[in-house]
Amino acid sequence: MSALTKNRAGSGVRPARIPTRLKKGDTVLVIAGKERGKTGKILRMIAEKNRATVERLNMVKRHRKGSNAQSVGGIVEKESPLHLSNLMLVCDRCNKPTRGGSKVLENGNVARRCHRCGEVSER
Repeated sequence: MSALTKNRAGSGVRPARIPTRLKKGDTVLVIAGKERGKTGKILRMIAEKNRATVERLNMVKRHRKGSNAQSVGGIVEKESPLHLSNLMLVCDRCNKPTRGGSKVLENGNVARRCHRCGEVSER
């Protein structure tokens, strides 16, 4: 194992990016952690950290200092990113969690396919 692939604390090297079929705007189900069983829409993908921010899930409080007279400081609640391994895609048609699959259409485009109901949706 070379020094570039090691993931030790303080080494400055991040783990490899996980290939994912999730994207911004998808509805996902949280399958692990304190928010388990809740669904939400992906607001932001952070691919280099293998994380995604989900709407109104994993809320944290941050203490913010006012920068000038107009902006008021205080305690701000915001979404914190969740790891992609804790998220599962929810099908739009059957409204159930599913593994996301791909299918090549006749015209050559790649579409997303639900493994449960077989629904094909354009990406």
